[in-house]
Amino acid sequence: MLKLALDFAPLLVFFVVFRLEGVMGATIALMITTVVCIAILYLCERKVSLAPLISGVLVTVLGGLSVALNDEQFIKMKPTLVNITFGLVLLVGVYGFKRGLLRHILDMAFQMTDEGWIRLSRRWGLFFFFLAALNEGIWRNFPTEFWVNFKVFGMFTLTVLFAAAQVRLVAKYTAPRVR
Repeated sequence: MLKLALDFAPLLVFFVVFRLEGVMGATIALMITTVVCIAILYLCERKVSLAPLISGVLVTVLGGLSVALNDEQFIKMKPTLVNITFGLVLLVGVYGFKRGLLRHILDMAFQMTDEGWIRLSRRWGLFFFFLAALNEGIWRNFPTEFWVNFKVFGMFTLTVLFAAAQVRLVAKYTAPRVR
């Protein structure tokens, strides 16, 4: 539960502070909250997974550029770069190494055949590219408030719906647990 709360805390803080202070205040709050959450994760688990680390570095770098240059476009590009990074990693695993790299993240949750992991990694890799393209289209063509609502509610909803749509694939390629 703590990990889930720490994953969503920066996004929630960003949304609330945006409503009160605007995008620059929200960006500063996002940077601080992200660093604090990563530190708490490290203190609890003595390690930090790659996904929050990548996101944290991009939040800090792009958020810092946004604040230093007083230009919100950098923080708006962060979801694009995170999604491209995740998509590239997954698709390089699938096409370059014939491996489903999601296995390393989700293996504790369920067991699948190698083919299942490859198919699931491919689907998620393509989905991350879709989210990146969608983010680019939205932040470049709509007001900041619309982008914030999309980032907080739209991306989350799309991700949950996409994950739910993968249940049949997971069931089809489920492998028996090895003891």
